[in-house]
Amino acid sequence: MRIQYEGLALPVSDKFSQALSEYLIQQTHGDDAITLNFKDPTYSAEHGGFHPVEIRLVKDNQLWHIQYITDFCYVGSGYNAELVKELDFDFSAGLFQSLFGLVPIEQSRDIYQIWEGNFLHYWKELNVFSITVS
Repeated sequence: MRIQYEGLALPVSDKFSQALSEYLIQQTHGDDAITLNFKDPTYSAEHGGFHPVEIRLVKDNQLWHIQYITDFCYVGSGYNAELVKELDFDFSAGLFQSLFGLVPIEQSRDIYQIWEGNFLHYWKELNVFSITVS
C-alpha cells in the first residue's frame, strides 16, 4: 500500500507516510476512501490531553492520496467548551485553516513540520491514541 507524499504542497515525510501505510495495510478491505480518527480517550476541555486528529485518504489508481489532516481542540471551558478545528491542512483544496484564519496551504509549511513530528511521537512513541477507521 503506497501513499503519495512526494510533490505535495507540504513536506509530508516518508516516516509519516510509512506509519499510515503500515496501519492501513491492517485495516483496509477494498475501500476507495478512508478516514482515520485518532483520539486520546482522556482528552477533555477541563484536563487537556492530546488533541483528536482526523486524516482522510482517498485512493486513485492504487495510490492513496492525503485529502486532509485536521487537528481539533477545545475552545472555551465548562459546559461552553466546544471542539473545533485548530489546524486543518486541506491538501485537496490547497488551503490551511487555523483559529486565526484561512491561507494558502504553502504558508503552513513550518507549522506542518512541527505538527507532524509531534503527532508521530504521540502516536508511535507514547501510544496515546485509540484509532477508529470509517
